[in-house]
Amino acid sequence: MEETRVDKVFDSEIQQVSDFKFEEKVVSVFDDMVNRSVPFYDEIQRMITELAASHAKPNSSVFDLGCSTGTSMIAIDPLVPSDVTFVGIDDSPEMIERCKLKFEKAGISRPHQLLVGDINEWNQVQNASVVIMSLTLQFVRPTLRSKIVKQIYEGLNPGGCFILVEKVLTDHQLFNRDFIKYYYDYKRRNGYSELEISQKREALENVLIPYTVSENNSLLKDAGFEGCEMFFKWYNFSGLIAYKK
Repeated sequence: MEETRVDKVFDSEIQQVSDFKFEEKVVSVFDDMVNRSVPFYDEIQRMITELAASHAKPNSSVFDLGCSTGTSMIAIDPLVPSDVTFVGIDDSPEMIERCKLKFEKAGISRPHQLLVGDINEWNQVQNASVVIMSLTLQFVRPTLRSKIVKQIYEGLNPGGCFILVEKVLTDHQLFNRDFIKYYYDYKRRNGYSELEISQKREALENVLIPYTVSENNSLLKDAGFEGCEMFFKWYNFSGLIAYKK
């Protein structure tokens, strides 16, 4: 598989835009795409790494659900005990293949599993001290989110944490409009054209369904998490960390 290229997935006019999928044409440019599409992506990754490293315990597992190309786990690797097992899950075989290549290039030698699996159906979190879902839960069908978060809670060891980064809505429509405008301005500053922005928006319309921060907080509390705190916020992006007592 070739090295990451510049994201040009939506730069030519598409007669009929189909739903967004993490297939090879996306995977090959994914690292560029996410860096140019997610505000403060590098800082979010640094914060995820910091939080995970603080809570990963010996002889436990760190799960990354929707691991994409493995960026989070690779960053965490040098900071946690060698007997911590990494488990990365993604429903895109192409993503997992790229993740494996990046693990090999990074020299990851700790116990790890990189699995193709549908998070809507996969419920094997166990002996976890850290579970990460970074820009993943927003792609899960809303009717299944409560069940998945509950399964994560049950699979965490006491004292374990769940790190959740999501694109979000606000509770007020006025702010939603403003924040979406600012977000598209951000994408323009990062070199995306009007055509690219509009076609990707159409592709994501039926597959990325954001919640409000308060709705995500409710999901966490209803699952049993006692402590929940926002660690990152930029307009319509947020990061939450929740603890299992």
